[in-house]
Amino acid sequence: MERTIFNGSHETFRRTARDFMAKEVVPHYPEWDAAGIVPRDIFRRIGELGVLGMQIPEEYGGGGSNSFLYAAVWAEETASAYVNLGGFSAHLHIVLPYFLAYATEEQRRRWFPGLASGDLMASIAMTEPGTGSDLAGMATTAERRDGHYVLNGAKTFITGGINADLVLVVARTSKGADRRDGLSLLVVERDMPGFTRGRNLDKIGLKTQDTAELFFEDVHVPAENLLGEEGKAFGCMMSNLPQERLGIAVAAQASAEAALTTTVEYVQNRKVFGTTVSSFQNTKFELAACAAEIEAGRFLVDRALVAHDAGELSAADAAKVKVFTTELQGRVIDRCLQLHGGYGYMREYPIARLYTDARISRILGGTTEVLKTIIAKSLGL
Repeated sequence: MERTIFNGSHETFRRTARDFMAKEVVPHYPEWDAAGIVPRDIFRRIGELGVLGMQIPEEYGGGGSNSFLYAAVWAEETASAYVNLGGFSAHLHIVLPYFLAYATEEQRRRWFPGLASGDLMASIAMTEPGTGSDLAGMATTAERRDGHYVLNGAKTFITGGINADLVLVVARTSKGADRRDGLSLLVVERDMPGFTRGRNLDKIGLKTQDTAELFFEDVHVPAENLLGEEGKAFGCMMSNLPQERLGIAVAAQASAEAALTTTVEYVQNRKVFGTTVSSFQNTKFELAACAAEIEAGRFLVDRALVAHDAGELSAADAAKVKVFTTELQGRVIDRCLQLHGGYGYMREYPIARLYTDARISRILGGTTEVLKTIIAKSLGL
């Protein structure tokens, strides 16, 4: 079915994205995959295209767009190329909205040009070794003293944590009756004394996405690096979750579509018992079922994108689209890998990377189980 949410400008941008992937990413991707990280300089080249600054106001070197559709196009073309750009998605979909919503004029002048150009890459440090999804229970503290905060604690599973120049750290600055109160957002810069990075974590998938442990020992963070109002970070985090979950849903949907594309090509060329795998009825039925599910997911995502651009995407609806698309992603890719037979287990084939990369989708940004509780509450349950 024809998609109607994109116009000519989006399609021009799509061609630019596709050309960039083909020339700048795909030829080098095996090296990045083996190294476990995307080279820092690639983000500057993405910045030169204007991608990192799409939503940053023009006066700070950005494009001034309020639409999420261009980011969706980029995500779709990334998936179509069977690549992953490390901390790019976290920077653009998750961290940048905090800066756009809460940065002061002085902070905008200081950070926005670099965030738009790729000279500054950002990540967000929420998760702690002992808290997981319990954000209100975090133990990292920041005590205010004489114009600065003294930050102490540890974070883990931080996407983009190795390449990041700015790390948006969620820390407890005070205690109250409600555990959700007293959390603040502090921008920690790369070379601040006491800020150290642990190992680049060894994951089963998303090999090019640097995922780090971060440590803070008496880090003196200037009060000018407080983002938003002190003690109000929990509300800030909740307000940004719909876009974060939509971004994950877009990527999951695009990944499922990429899996179908590469599998159709494979079964048409792979021969067993003297004929192509595509000639078997089971193959046709399996891929037909995948295609039908993908079509449903695509329309759900497109509807959510339109709602988000209109400011109407609720937390419950964002939860629905993430649950549906990430579960769909898992089912489709598993079926597609099965049709590859033993070759599907070899990482030289795109389907193998898609398979291992997909598993985290049902965990990050809120597990399927947590999101189901949000959906249930919207039903009055």
